[in-house]
Amino acid sequence: MNNMIEFSILKKSKKSQARLGILKTSHGEIETPAFVPVASQASVKTLTSDEAMRTGCQVLIANTFLLHDRPGERIVRRAGGLYNFMQWPRPLMTDSGGFQVFSLGFGKDLGIGKIAARDTAPRIKKGANPRAVKIADDGAYFKSPFDGKTIFLGPKESMKIQGDLGADIIFAFDECTPPGVDRAYMEQSLKRTHAWAKICLKKKNNNQALFGITQGSKFRDLREKSAKFINSLSFDGFGIGGDLGENKHTTEKILFWTIRHLNPQKPRHLLGIGRLENMPRIICRGVDLFDCTVPTHYARNGIAFTSAGKIDLQKSQFLKDKKPLDPKCRCEVCGTYSRSYLSHLIRAREITGMRHITFHNLFYFNAFVAKLREKIKAGKL
Repeated sequence: MNNMIEFSILKKSKKSQARLGILKTSHGEIETPAFVPVASQASVKTLTSDEAMRTGCQVLIANTFLLHDRPGERIVRRAGGLYNFMQWPRPLMTDSGGFQVFSLGFGKDLGIGKIAARDTAPRIKKGANPRAVKIADDGAYFKSPFDGKTIFLGPKESMKIQGDLGADIIFAFDECTPPGVDRAYMEQSLKRTHAWAKICLKKKNNNQALFGITQGSKFRDLREKSAKFINSLSFDGFGIGGDLGENKHTTEKILFWTIRHLNPQKPRHLLGIGRLENMPRIICRGVDLFDCTVPTHYARNGIAFTSAGKIDLQKSQFLKDKKPLDPKCRCEVCGTYSRSYLSHLIRAREITGMRHITFHNLFYFNAFVAKLREKIKAGKL
């Protein structure tokens, strides 16, 4: 297959825009819709690569910016690329670094995420720049979160770094805009992202599949304009990026505005959204892949996702609870340890406790999506 991808649609729902598919890569197949866990620094936090596989992870996404900062893509390339470096035999993605334009910039300045939890009246106007990131027409200038050195990342640099990292699927460099941008800012940002998309196509490694990213914030005409432009280029798939409104309803509108203008024969990846409550809704809008840090991030804070809802194992009430974490779960943690023991580990801040909850959460998320695939197959979603 020469490291490129093949995407086949197996079934389209008659009840929604959901679809079942198979995404073939040189490192195996991905059944879609699929959850893509985050392995930012070539590791799913607290787990070995083998453990991540045992949770049912089909594919992981690593962080281009962080791996460029340390250990550096040359180190990874000399190790034989990410697959050898982290001993992961299944498909891999790398992001472009565009998310860090947001997360280390306006996201950090304003304390906001991709979906705003509060008022998003336009606060960011054309020409504005965040404190720690300078966004220019040629790329973005960062301060390293590790040692403070200046790092420049543009479309050419992103393609070179991602080429050295060697994932099956890579993303075009873009500006991930925050909630609260005004129209003039978004129009300027879109020009940059579209110009960068064309450069990325010229500079990409031909052995890698490249996904173009659509933007446009909450502006319908800009979302549609971006989708049509990215769709007109020779990308292998699509990423849907940027801020996604104030709530799940706005997110669904954005997906509707965008997906209807994308080639239906190519895979669609929703960047940075993947909470359990979001999954059925985004899948019903036609999303094939989606990534999120929730299962791993919550696990490190002692919160487990179960069939009875979230459980906070830091609470002392669980110290006397002899039941499995989730009696309905078939993962090896639930089959071995009690809530009492897991609560003790979390309250004692033992790394082992974080590992057990991470393992369970990822298993639970992957199983949850597998059940949604079964619902599509059965005509129920």
